[in-house]
Amino acid sequence: MGPELHYQLIISRAAELREEAAHHRTVRAAIMALKERRRDGHRTRASFGKSRTA
Repeated sequence: MGPELHYQLIISRAAELREEAAHHRTVRAAIMALKERRRDGHRTRASFGKSRTA
């Protein structure tokens, strides 16, 4: 394998890894937002239940 070809393979693989990392960050941010929404909804329901019975 010539040095130019090897260099191009490294460049393309690095680009693939950057794209994969960006996708992974997006997915993790979406999961965290979903968990936060669920937690806020639970707090709202819990406080409503407490105020209703009090």
